[in-house]
Amino acid sequence: MNFDSVTVVIPVYNDVQALKDAVPKVIPILSSLTSQYELIIAEDASTDGSAECAADYARNNPNIIHLHRNERLGRGSALTLAASKARGEIFCYFDVDMATDISHLEELLKHIREGFDIATGSRLLPESRIIRSTGREIKSRGYNFLVRLFLRSTLSDHQCGFKAFSISSIRMLLKETTDTHWFWDTEILVRAQKKGLKIAEIPVVWTEGQGTTVRSGDIWKMGRAILRLWWQLYVS
Repeated sequence: MNFDSVTVVIPVYNDVQALKDAVPKVIPILSSLTSQYELIIAEDASTDGSAECAADYARNNPNIIHLHRNERLGRGSALTLAASKARGEIFCYFDVDMATDISHLEELLKHIREGFDIATGSRLLPESRIIRSTGREIKSRGYNFLVRLFLRSTLSDHQCGFKAFSISSIRMLLKETTDTHWFWDTEILVRAQKKGLKIAEIPVVWTEGQGTTVRSGDIWKMGRAILRLWWQLYVS
């Protein structure tokens, strides 16, 4: 397996300014890490100019691919589509606000090349350094506690949008993954552990971005999703 080839995905929904900031930073770093890469902008029916911005990037750089959808189907669904189109043997993604320090990308790739099926950033390891509001910190810790309690996970942080997979692992997991939005990250990691896949969790430097798109309604939906996945995996 050629682990020199890398697909990086940035999911985007109405994030035009963040997208304009992210791509010029990402391309030089990717180029320094591998000569075989593609950057997929998985843009999910944006209405703020993100689609046009992504299309411009793709026209001007053969290593950039713009995946556009006319109907918003969810962040997880956009990542699933990107995984089906990926040509790299390593599949990784991070959020467009680049809240996680991009310098950790090299470490993510290193763990996959060393034999891990998945490498995931964690904001909740003792060595992690994070800057975020008290309210969001409490919600995050509460959510991850429930995932560990009900879904028997041994990981500390399931929702950090900074992950890498061998392409064979992500495609295998997506055959069973059903969530299409924010719970997608959690479901992938829980199913991976249940299958005995090898996962590396790494501490990261993380700074809360401006205007997160996770809403209160999403939090309640994810709580229900925890119970639904618990029922699927351990009861039914």
